[in-house]
Amino acid sequence: MLASQKTKITELFKNALAAVGAPENTKIVLERPKQQSHGDIACTVALQCAKAMKQPPRVIAEKLVEELRKETADSEMFSAIEIAGPGFINLKLAPFLKQDVVREILKEGPAYGCSDAHTGESILLEYVSANPTGPLHLGHARQGALGDVLSRMLKSQGWAVTREFYYNDAGNQIHNLAISVQARCYELQNKPFEFPEDGYKGAYVLDIAQDFLAKKPIHTFDGKVVESSGNPDDLENIRAYAVAYLREEQHKDLTALGVAFDNYYLESSLYSDGRVAKAVQAIRNAGKTYEKDRALWFKSTDYGDDKDRVMRKADGSYTYFVPDVAYHLAKFERGFNRALNIQGSDHHGTVARVRAGIQAASGDFGFNIPKTFPEYMLHKMLQVVKDGQPVKMSKRSGTYVTLSDLVNWVGKDAARLFMVNRRADAEFVFDVDLALSQSDENPVYYLQYAHARICSVFAQAQEKGIEVPSVEEMASEDLSSLTAPTELRLMSKLSDFPTALANGTEDLSPLALVTYLKELAADFHSFYNAERVLVDDEKLRNARLALLVATRQVLRNGLEILGVSAPERLSRADQPADSTK
Repeated sequence: MLASQKTKITELFKNALAAVGAPENTKIVLERPKQQSHGDIACTVALQCAKAMKQPPRVIAEKLVEELRKETADSEMFSAIEIAGPGFINLKLAPFLKQDVVREILKEGPAYGCSDAHTGESILLEYVSANPTGPLHLGHARQGALGDVLSRMLKSQGWAVTREFYYNDAGNQIHNLAISVQARCYELQNKPFEFPEDGYKGAYVLDIAQDFLAKKPIHTFDGKVVESSGNPDDLENIRAYAVAYLREEQHKDLTALGVAFDNYYLESSLYSDGRVAKAVQAIRNAGKTYEKDRALWFKSTDYGDDKDRVMRKADGSYTYFVPDVAYHLAKFERGFNRALNIQGSDHHGTVARVRAGIQAASGDFGFNIPKTFPEYMLHKMLQVVKDGQPVKMSKRSGTYVTLSDLVNWVGKDAARLFMVNRRADAEFVFDVDLALSQSDENPVYYLQYAHARICSVFAQAQEKGIEVPSVEEMASEDLSSLTAPTELRLMSKLSDFPTALANGTEDLSPLALVTYLKELAADFHSFYNAERVLVDDEKLRNARLALLVATRQVLRNGLEILGVSAPERLSRADQPADSTK
């Protein structure tokens, strides 16, 4: 149902409700019935009005249907208006209304499905935010895919989106990285060394040490050059070199996954800019701290936590949630009233205390920050199966499968789509063999094959010397012959794309978009298998070609938001297609 049609039908119901004496504030909700046999539109207003009107819902529905039939007697908008169950009103759109979606898609092209509903609103998405201490793992891959697809969905609905990577480049883990590389440098020079107990043991540490000793400069993605002194005793230089090395490696891996960022925020800057100290002082000024055992404690129980939390340890260092509070105060100060963090489920315990710290400090800063700031999307981890066996580690990392491993095995498209083909809070097994298969069970192949199959029809038309109208000409074609059940079903599904995209964005659910596209592909395949396209009847042929172009456009639009390619040829699609098509 197109937006213009929804507006018109909503107005019809509004007039009908007024005619039968329904309350003026009755909310009119138009939905797609769960069963296709029930029609194209379902409305429950009769059930909503029953109490206020003191009449059985079905009696109200009968009155409303009578008014709707009067209002549409001349337009023939509906092929059927029926009452089901206790008072559901089901409408079946006339074929000419379903055909209108083809013209709209052909006219709007890549913009079909987009909306300006949230123009003027901004949101900060933070995801991946990995410590620069090793290669990115599968959790980072899942965050990258979720964050990138969500950013595209939000932009499609008018949001101004900023994508941010928060680098945890301060703290003990960076020191451990530096002394790990230093130990490998000594090892390579056959000097005595003691590898740190908490050091990083992956093969990548040895790679960093080798390049450091070779004085190999690092050219970073942001245009900087980090030099090496080549001196293994220069721990500060090793620290800077190792962090730059791993940041550059992480950037390359994310680029291979098609993930990019607008801004990079360094944890270290929160200390150098004095933001951590200011946040701590603000919480102290709010009277939400106390001293105990030479440590500074936060009264987080005042905000529902099960126990108070240490902010500053006895040695003077801050616990990990304190810079997080300072960072989010900085987000709000930068003008982001809405922020979403995509993190692993192991961060569940930090959500409440970070929000509590923000609330405690906000008064001193003069900020009125919502209690739900920031929002969180916490994802479960995933397992990888390859050749029927679980894969638990990478040669490079030494302990876990890396993002780079996954992209090398299955490619960008499969890595991205599989990551968002589940709810974020659901665990799943990433089957490498399935991701590489050419079968309907592989969602990547299923969607790309639908697109390639459409392209193959136009290739056949060219081979046969059939003149295919331009897209502009198709938008003016007579589409009245598109009345077959599979054609009507496909057009109905095409009209659902804007709503599916808008609802999926509202729910922050990339899965909703994937589900819609799979349903669209299924309806297309049903049409393709049931109807001939390249028929002798020029009117029917051109109408069906227009329907194929519209379907291809929506597939492209959806795949573009997913960051997945839409190839014109696949191995299966390369085979000679049924000449009847």
